[in-house]
Amino acid sequence: MDSAKIGVIGGSGLYAVEGLKEVKKVQPSTPFGPPSDEITVATLGGVRLAFLPRHGLGHRLLPTEVPSRANIAALKLMGVEKILSFSAVGSLRQELEPRDFVIPDQLVDRTRHRPDTFFGEGVVGHVAFADPFANGLGRILYEQLQGLPVRSHLGGTLVCMEGPLFSTRAESELYRSWGCDLINMSALPESKLAREAGIEYALVCMVTDYDCWHDSHESVDIQMVIANLLANAGHACELLERALPAVAAAPRDRAIAEASRMAVITAPEKRPAATVAKLRGIIEGV
Repeated sequence: MDSAKIGVIGGSGLYAVEGLKEVKKVQPSTPFGPPSDEITVATLGGVRLAFLPRHGLGHRLLPTEVPSRANIAALKLMGVEKILSFSAVGSLRQELEPRDFVIPDQLVDRTRHRPDTFFGEGVVGHVAFADPFANGLGRILYEQLQGLPVRSHLGGTLVCMEGPLFSTRAESELYRSWGCDLINMSALPESKLAREAGIEYALVCMVTDYDCWHDSHESVDIQMVIANLLANAGHACELLERALPAVAAAPRDRAIAEASRMAVITAPEKRPAATVAKLRGIIEGV
């Protein structure tokens, strides 16, 4: 299987990356089924990467339908150590304007229907997740954003909702009262699974709208989201090309890389052989 140490997950509106060289398409299989689509392994700016469109080419998968376990497992089995993920988000704060870029550092989980762990089937593990993003990677991305003609922000709390409908006004105001800054439908379970797999995960949020809380702006609709995403798609690709060399050169965060090594609590002799085989290469310490 072709390998790469950096994975890129494209969200709504980002289904391909411009300027790729030495391109190969692979369709990996995993113990958790096939990923969202074939994975593009290519070189950009001298750095090898593996690109995966989260919702599949043509945007065929609901947020709830995205096979996140297969996606993260496929990237891990290809040798990925760091993931740069891109996502459309709504803003819950006046100062985070449509077409801004934000690198969040915290998460609130409001999903309900998604498999969100590699553990189970006789093997129990509890992985630390206090800081859900790889903040070192986040700082690199933010630094590279300073050279682009977009407003950018470092830090903030993202709430991930189930979807596919957008928020009610009551929900939007509730999340604001909690201190949340952004809202989307895709940061989870991606970030949880990446942590279990020992992969550093940073999220680039591209603001498309003010959700539905803002009195002087229209409530969010998909046409608004897509229009603002397309306006920033070029900036997203440029950010990726600028950031990749620094991301590749940065030392690994050992706490994340070894997050699961001591997290498995099930006695070794009680771990089913079939489950251990399923997790081999994905989870350390099984």
